[in-house]
Amino acid sequence: MTGAVSVTWLFDPLCGWCYGAAPAIHHLAGQAGVVLDPLPVGLFAGSGAFPMNDGFARHAWSADQRIARLSGQPFTEAYRLKVLGAAAGRVDSGPATLALTAVRLAAPADEVVTQELAALEAIQRARYVDGEDNADPAVIAGVLERLGMAAAAARFRSPDPSLAAADRARVAAGREAMRRMDVRGVPALILGKGVGARLLDAGQLFGPVDALVATVAAG
Repeated sequence: MTGAVSVTWLFDPLCGWCYGAAPAIHHLAGQAGVVLDPLPVGLFAGSGAFPMNDGFARHAWSADQRIARLSGQPFTEAYRLKVLGAAAGRVDSGPATLALTAVRLAAPADEVVTQELAALEAIQRARYVDGEDNADPAVIAGVLERLGMAAAAARFRSPDPSLAAADRARVAAGREAMRRMDVRGVPALILGKGVGARLLDAGQLFGPVDALVATVAAG
């Protein structure tokens, strides 16, 4: 690539398709010249959160099987039984999103994206592979601690006003990007910034990664 290319990735931690896109996102983030900016949109946070119910569980599991076929990402029986089947569970990405903001604030400047992607991957695997409820703050804090992100975990356990404000600002920026680019769902990729920004075909996240990289490199 000749020069840096900015790519904004719009996502939600509880979005199964975003979990399915993770291998492509990690590959893209590792490319020289790509400046990846993960931006949460709060799809299942705040007013978007709701109690787990049979209808959603059936819809999610059906979609998850398709995602697994396209991406190779695992969705286990432990997830189906213990998360989708939890009578008292909630679909709420607010805690996970707040945790990712805590990771960003605690990470060294040159490791912000790397650490956020690592934390997101671990939070997603806790849900989809281990069958843990990653809408539970205690589960998320434990994930961060196991990753060695003690400072982020401590701040997440006792969020201060500046962390809450930073989290609200990130979600607001994600939602504004969706509005500006007329994005209907996540995951979504925006290439470039400002007037020249354009929306990429999200289907490329589930195809050959070399084709995705070539599209990004072409600008």
